[in-house]
Amino acid sequence: MKMKSAQCLLMVWMLVMSATALARGPLRASEVNTSGWHLMSQQERLEHQAKIRSLKTLEACRAYQVEHHQLMLARAEAQGRPLRLKSRDFCAHLSADNVRR
Repeated sequence: MKMKSAQCLLMVWMLVMSATALARGPLRASEVNTSGWHLMSQQERLEHQAKIRSLKTLEACRAYQVEHHQLMLARAEAQGRPLRLKSRDFCAHLSADNVRR
């Protein structure tokens, strides 16, 4: 009986956690589309993802993208490490062609 209770509790916990993750919205930043991902702490990555999700206009996203790139470039140079440039654009979802009407 204890095993069944533990399994039920685990399932409830997993459902709550997955719902919480989905409520935060889709992730738009990752090692695939973010230059300097390898130079960021886990906390910085979370903050970066939250910032990207909060941006509402292409102009604001581009401004943040430039700011972030400059920060990562300075960090890479200070550490003597390369800045891995990414080909995917994390602001593309805000372009006029991709905005849902």
